[in-house]
Amino acid sequence: MAGALIRMTTDPRSPAAGGLQGARCSGCSVTVYPADDTCPRCGGPAAPAALQGTGTLWTWTVQRYAPKSPPYQAPPGGFEPFALGYVELAEGVRVAAVLDVDDLDAVRIGMPLSVTAGPGVPRARPTPVSEEGS
Repeated sequence: MAGALIRMTTDPRSPAAGGLQGARCSGCSVTVYPADDTCPRCGGPAAPAALQGTGTLWTWTVQRYAPKSPPYQAPPGGFEPFALGYVELAEGVRVAAVLDVDDLDAVRIGMPLSVTAGPGVPRARPTPVSEEGS
């Protein structure tokens, strides 16, 4: 059916989606995250695509001040600074994620990371050396 929209069967950011769910355009081959029905480049239809979830840190910053409330609600232990970054995946997509690192001073552009989806913003963890390249 010409002009029909492709509908995603699950929320592209939900854990039930089975990892990072993006979309790939059949016309110009651009890949996006989160998934969308149409290509942001050419406007053509985009089909669901599972993303690898591993990549390298493209850029990052540290959030050192608590966000304003509402909607922010401080966790039980109070606010602690955290890192946010863009992870460039193997597919060429850059995904914004909270960086789950033990030492904010150890964060470096180009470091290997694994990204997982969940409720809210995706999260990225450093990839152990034994997992790199797999």
